[in-house]
Amino acid sequence: MQNRILVLFLAVISFSALKAQDSLQLSLSEAQTFALNHNRELKNASLDIKIAEASRWQALATMLPQVSLTADYTNMFGYSMDLGEFKISMPNSITFGATAAVALSGAQVVGVQMKKIAGDMADITHKQTEQQVADQVKTLYFSALVTGQTVELLEKNLVNLEKMKTYTESSVAVGISEQTDADRIAVQVASMKNGVNSARRSLEMVYNALRLQLGLDVNTELQLTQGVEELLSVNDAVALLDSEFMLNNNFSYQLLQENLNLSKKQISLKKWEFAPSLTAFYSYTKKEFLSDEPTMNSTPPNMFGMSLKVPIFSSWSRMKGLEEAKLGYQKQLNSYDTARESLIIQHRQLAYNLSSSFENYETQKENLVVVQRMLNNVSQKYEQGMSSSLDLTNAGTELINAQSTYVQSLLDLVNAQIELEQLLNTRNN
Repeated sequence: MQNRILVLFLAVISFSALKAQDSLQLSLSEAQTFALNHNRELKNASLDIKIAEASRWQALATMLPQVSLTADYTNMFGYSMDLGEFKISMPNSITFGATAAVALSGAQVVGVQMKKIAGDMADITHKQTEQQVADQVKTLYFSALVTGQTVELLEKNLVNLEKMKTYTESSVAVGISEQTDADRIAVQVASMKNGVNSARRSLEMVYNALRLQLGLDVNTELQLTQGVEELLSVNDAVALLDSEFMLNNNFSYQLLQENLNLSKKQISLKKWEFAPSLTAFYSYTKKEFLSDEPTMNSTPPNMFGMSLKVPIFSSWSRMKGLEEAKLGYQKQLNSYDTARESLIIQHRQLAYNLSSSFENYETQKENLVVVQRMLNNVSQKYEQGMSSSLDLTNAGTELINAQSTYVQSLLDLVNAQIELEQLLNTRNN
């Protein structure tokens, strides 16, 4: 009996631990940290850094000595070299060799520099991806909270409507109200139920998107431990309007600069095609004959050599290649200037958007309070017989619209703040 109790106790503990693994309680900062450690897109960006580093070392290795070992076996099937008065046998032999070679050119040096730039770009892209993932998590976190609030508001409205429906049906039963009044409210109740179900489905979609950003299984239960009121800082959002836009802090601008450097290095690479290249090698060879017969070994054991290659004429191929690189650099300069001006304009536009979103949020917040008071007033009058069911229905519809508009203004404010923060890259300061 005691063994059964022990087994049951262990089973309960194991099940509880398994459930705990399938459930996560996260604040916003915890969710962002979790995403930075588990997001698959960010993992790929980290791999890109390692790939770029491996590629740079691969280019660097071309300027270092290349060493190889060889082993050859030769069998001439008893052949002897006939020199008239005497013959020289050609016995079986094994030849061992070691060769060290190095090649140097300006193009190799520039190639390594270009690989270094590519590595810097991979690092910037990784940081940019970190920023995007953190911002996306913040957007989805707020969306989940706000959508959850919407569900709660709709459920509250549904409860109030159902009370009004019950009251109206009772009024119809005693002859105070008409059946059309009850029918009208019943239709509104059904419509409200549809709205609640739709909002719940939308909430689940937001949670699924958040799970994807966090790198979680779709069946993992998420519990958000912070509320909108705790996270939303209108003052911080408005303070962004006074922040100076430092182009050098923006990741997109940093990538533009690296692209420009890469294009400039392409010119250097083409110029070095006109320069000479140097190669040198040293080889050691040892030949062992598999016979005691006298023979002749004409293989030198040590050998050193150098080669200097000077390009003279390529039918203008190198010249046109250099011209192409210069034109490409000029094109990149034009794109750089355009993108730079575009970022400045984008900053102004995002500042306008944030300012407008803040003003609209304040207006809709006040409007929601007013519309709620109006509905309460109409509801009291309806219960006293001083207002019609049509007035009640219209007031309820107006409240739903006001709630929806307020929620949207809240999301617009959060999104406008995130977009401006991303452009300013405040985390990089």
